[in-house]
Amino acid sequence: MTDRAALVGDLVGDRADEWDRTGLLPADVLLKLGENGLLCAQVPVKHGGLGLSSRENGEFTAEVGRLCSSLRSVMTSQGMAAWTIQRLGDRRQRENHLRRLATGTLAAVGFSERHAGSDLSAMETTITADGDEVMVNGHKVWTTAAHYADVIVVFGRYEDGAAAALVPADAPGVTIERIVDPLGCRAAGHANIRLDSVRLPAENVLGGAGAALPLLVTSALAYGRMSVAWGCVGILAACLAAATGHAARREQFGQPLASHQLVAGHLADLYVAEQTARRACEHASRCWDEGSPEMVTAAVLAKHVSATQAAAGAATAVQVLASAGSLDGHVVARAYRDAKLMEIIEGSSELCRLLLAQHAVSRKGERA
Repeated sequence: MTDRAALVGDLVGDRADEWDRTGLLPADVLLKLGENGLLCAQVPVKHGGLGLSSRENGEFTAEVGRLCSSLRSVMTSQGMAAWTIQRLGDRRQRENHLRRLATGTLAAVGFSERHAGSDLSAMETTITADGDEVMVNGHKVWTTAAHYADVIVVFGRYEDGAAAALVPADAPGVTIERIVDPLGCRAAGHANIRLDSVRLPAENVLGGAGAALPLLVTSALAYGRMSVAWGCVGILAACLAAATGHAARREQFGQPLASHQLVAGHLADLYVAEQTARRACEHASRCWDEGSPEMVTAAVLAKHVSATQAAAGAATAVQVLASAGSLDGHVVARAYRDAKLMEIIEGSSELCRLLLAQHAVSRKGERA
């Protein structure tokens, strides 16, 4: 076990159930992880981060996901914000803001709107230039970690294209309303955000100019999809451990559940799901670390495979544990709810399938 995993293990312990019930993560846990650079561990060393590779960060993300998907969701949000700044910010923005995020400042990323979920081209939030300032108006929904955030990376329409702006959570005109009792990842700080004539220095716009919306969104979502995918590996690992442990101990008809062929089949399916998701993530991280042109598609593939396998695997784990796993707060009951959300966030399973189909069609010439 790495020092990173050991620290998270000590901080989480057996408290994930309590956090899930209360819907809140302790401030001291987020502060400790943030100060140690563990909420966005891929930030380069030159900007104050740990400089982990995608593979290293992915393995760590899976470990956090195994313990608590809500905490992993905050980690995903922080990493997306950092990656967006790294990709879109100018030199001064990278130097100033990445160091803050790598040392404790908490961040969220505002994408979705009431009428712009998978179809982000329908985004209505605007970032309007006004001299040496900009004004932000809009309404973001289901923004992960916004309840905890010090700063929100808000995507919106800007001039003839789009932009991302760094909006302090306490800026005049910003209203953050926590979503109470969501289906899954209940302590991830999901919130709706109203932005009413929020004035910011123009330097808060990343890169300083408008760009094509698909380019901006793809840059940020690629990181988010990778993080969610690795988090789903963690969900599957937790379900596999819980199901195999229960099946080995629990006896029915005079023998352990694991000895019954139908139950053994469930355990095999869970193992296959965990291994399949892990290999898809390893491939995507390898593409990321090598700078492969397949990186974006590999991230979509890993997210789709891992999320669908996690949702199915969590359901299988509940089936194996039966009533023992049906209590609110049990690791597999929590996984069952959390995994379902993974099929929706950072691109629904349906959207991922469309993107993968488009990629497959685009490669038809290579197979001719």
